[in-house]
Amino acid sequence: MKEITLDAYGKLNLTLDILGRRPDGYHDLRMVMQSVSLCDRVTIRETENGQIALRTSASYLPCDRGNLAYRAAEAFFAAVDVANPGVALYVEKRIPVCAGMAGGSADAAAVLRGLRRMYAPQLSMEELCRIGERVGSDVPYCVFGGTALAEGRGEILTRLAPIPECWAVLCKPDFPISTPELFGCVDAKKLTSHPDTPGMCESLERGDLNGVLRRVYNVFEAVLPEKYSEVFVIKDKLLDLGALSTCMTGSGPTVFGLFDNAAGAAQTAERLRREYPQTFCAAMVNLGEQFL
Repeated sequence: MKEITLDAYGKLNLTLDILGRRPDGYHDLRMVMQSVSLCDRVTIRETENGQIALRTSASYLPCDRGNLAYRAAEAFFAAVDVANPGVALYVEKRIPVCAGMAGGSADAAAVLRGLRRMYAPQLSMEELCRIGERVGSDVPYCVFGGTALAEGRGEILTRLAPIPECWAVLCKPDFPISTPELFGCVDAKKLTSHPDTPGMCESLERGDLNGVLRRVYNVFEAVLPEKYSEVFVIKDKLLDLGALSTCMTGSGPTVFGLFDNAAGAAQTAERLRREYPQTFCAAMVNLGEQFL
């Protein structure tokens, strides 16, 4: 029986911009995305029963179609002709849940890439991304991985030059933020400030870390309701502890600070963890997942 294990990396938004609402009800986005070393671990094992079975290390997560990893396997087998498709999936969770880091999408992407390697190596990455679109908006990026410009709903991807060497301290406060609520706030208010995404792409191309640091920005911060003000408290604490730039990732609530040295990032993470247990230190990664 075939078996494969993969690391599925979380992501940060170096920029996140909302260009407007689409006729289909979604929003047009423009984002620079970056994979980080904080990851889940996904194991896929072939079975003979023709069914998809999922287990996770987090008892509170669904193990049926409510989990993107399960739906990714369904979507793959619907698109690829595999005789008697049956797999057992196990997800060891490390990426915080509901954190704005695309943990569920990363798991789904790892399932897709693992199944491709097991059953359909002839499938192109573009075809795999199209399968991923049916699962979730962030899944194509997580299949793609590394440093990328994501547009549309997030499915239109352009590879960018890798970010210059730096480290992130990731801090998730103990509350969720509703993504629909934030998009509703965007619709109710006129955004007056936008990230310099073209400038971010140019800074990456030049390998200019200072240029990257100056352009980190997420428009959701401009409409964040007062009840989530702890996000800004964490940003200030990260800056006080030596971060060169800070930002909320995705629709939050995770905040990250960027550092130009690993020791400083590790020390900051250790100090913040005393107050915020879900604090992590991570390196930048230029692969979407890693086979083990």
